[in-house]
Amino acid sequence: MLLSELAQKELIQVEEGIRYGFLAETDMIFNKKTGEILGFEIRKKFGRNPFKNRDQQPAEFIPWSEIVLIGENRILFGKTHHLGDFDIEDYA
Repeated sequence: MLLSELAQKELIQVEEGIRYGFLAETDMIFNKKTGEILGFEIRKKFGRNPFKNRDQQPAEFIPWSEIVLIGENRILFGKTHHLGDFDIEDYA
């Protein structure tokens, strides 16, 4: 499957049924040495004020290990983590 095909899929958390938008709206985090996908950083949506200070809210992160199913139109995942709690340096 091409990355462009993945980008068109909607992200849905299985446990609570929360919709997180589309994969294209996230930032992919990968291992620089191997190219392995570590997960996806979810950008916060700020409604009317997109210039609001983004540093106040911790970024959410979907580790690749939380991906349950990649379907035709959706990607189902277990739960999100705070990006600060996930030590990316261990994988880079």
